[in-house]
Amino acid sequence: MADGKVVGIGAVFLRADDPERQAAWYRDTLGIAATEPGKATPDGSYSWDAAGGEMVFTFVPRASSDFALINLKVSGIDALIERLRGIGVAVETNPEWDHPSVGRFARIADPEGNAVELWEPPVE
Repeated sequence: MADGKVVGIGAVFLRADDPERQAAWYRDTLGIAATEPGKATPDGSYSWDAAGGEMVFTFVPRASSDFALINLKVSGIDALIERLRGIGVAVETNPEWDHPSVGRFARIADPEGNAVELWEPPVE
């Protein structure tokens, strides 16, 4: 019997000046089956079969200088950083962000300036 609780994220809807360009960037750069509203990806997908697990869901005060961003869980962060830099994406890293019990992090911006954090959980 269903216990009436939310079990995960079903979708992410972000505003963009150029939705087609943004969707293509997320597909081509990060491998996410991103789409424009009501349209399939070039291969016919309408959704991204994301590998899940635990997820942080938090809020920062609007007036705060703390970051607001999309955090994407990745596998092989070093290879991804190398590939992103190879195609001209500016990647920011900082050893202070990394911690053996939390994982490793890098930050990029999408073409419209939205902050995207890449996170590789620690190896268990």
